[in-house]
Amino acid sequence: MVRIRGRIGDWPVDLTVELEPEDWACLAAHLSVEPVISTAATEAQSAAGDALWQAALKLVREAGAVEGPQLLVQLAGLAGSEAAGKRLLVRLRHCPQIRMETSTDAPVYHWVG
Repeated sequence: MVRIRGRIGDWPVDLTVELEPEDWACLAAHLSVEPVISTAATEAQSAAGDALWQAALKLVREAGAVEGPQLLVQLAGLAGSEAAGKRLLVRLRHCPQIRMETSTDAPVYHWVG
């Protein structure tokens, strides 16, 4: 059973569609099961991710060395959210161009190129 609620112009719509299992099978046979992903959208996402990664690398390169909490604030501002900033921070931690040094207060990220 599928319930559809909404509006068509000024008219309220509350529609319930009930199908037998064989009707669902017939309907499913006419539908594509593969997700359709726009190549242009995928390329745009990839380009945006690469640009963000390059900007993150540039932050550390220009600073030479930066403490983790300060870097997280900068990455969160760059990426648009704290979660995205944390993902970049983890990625930087494993990057061969970055050396992370543990200090008493906070980790320090060093650019090694």
